[in-house]
Amino acid sequence: MINNGLLLIIDAQYDFCDKSGSLYVPGAEEDMTRLASFIKNDGKKFRDVVLSQDTHQVIDISHPAFWVNKNGENPAPFTQISVEDVENGVWTSIFGKDRVLTYLQKLDNQGEYPHVIWPEHCIEGSKGAAIVDVVIEALKDRERRHHQHYQIIQKGKNPFAEHFGIMQANVELEDKPDTQLNMPLLDLLLNYETIYLAGEAQSHCVACTVKQLLRFPGIAKRLIILKNCMSPVPGFEHLADEIYGKLKSGQFAEV
Repeated sequence: MINNGLLLIIDAQYDFCDKSGSLYVPGAEEDMTRLASFIKNDGKKFRDVVLSQDTHQVIDISHPAFWVNKNGENPAPFTQISVEDVENGVWTSIFGKDRVLTYLQKLDNQGEYPHVIWPEHCIEGSKGAAIVDVVIEALKDRERRHHQHYQIIQKGKNPFAEHFGIMQANVELEDKPDTQLNMPLLDLLLNYETIYLAGEAQSHCVACTVKQLLRFPGIAKRLIILKNCMSPVPGFEHLADEIYGKLKSGQFAEV
């Protein structure tokens, strides 16, 4: 049975959406205020709500503490690390070379974003990982009024793989189900006529969610992007233009 609609919210968390957050996306506070208004005023457009929650350890492949150079120094945030950097010893993982080389090679082969080091963010159990108040309060109020729950899906808990999109990690790890395609979520999305998509950041986790859903035309055709409820990471404003262009033009790659 096809339900009316679903609201899919990507990473509406303090570290991205609050000015005191470690990886604040400029404009995100206003985005989340508009999203809260959409939840309050347009709730009849969707029946259910699913939120992703980026969740990391301090020592994570995307964090400085995972890597050192020959002087024992960690990389600065926004450093890009390539296959060649690891092969040449510019950067070394504290867990060894082979594992990260395989990961970086797969990123290249799959056409994923280059590997970037981010400030420590969304640490499990920390305030930075929490959904921002304005969104949670809107969802709580909606639940009281309409008796409809919301669902939170954590992503990024495996420290050996980045996990931008909600559907799966950037690189699936063998025997690590938390990095592989989320089949229950995929099945859930098939139940809705319309899927409204919002969250942070437009250039990264929202875009990679779109990219992953482009593999499933039956779902991708139902997406409505809430453009005024998302913003890009500064310096990466046009990184995802190709992804959104494919969605707009209907360039789906069915699996």
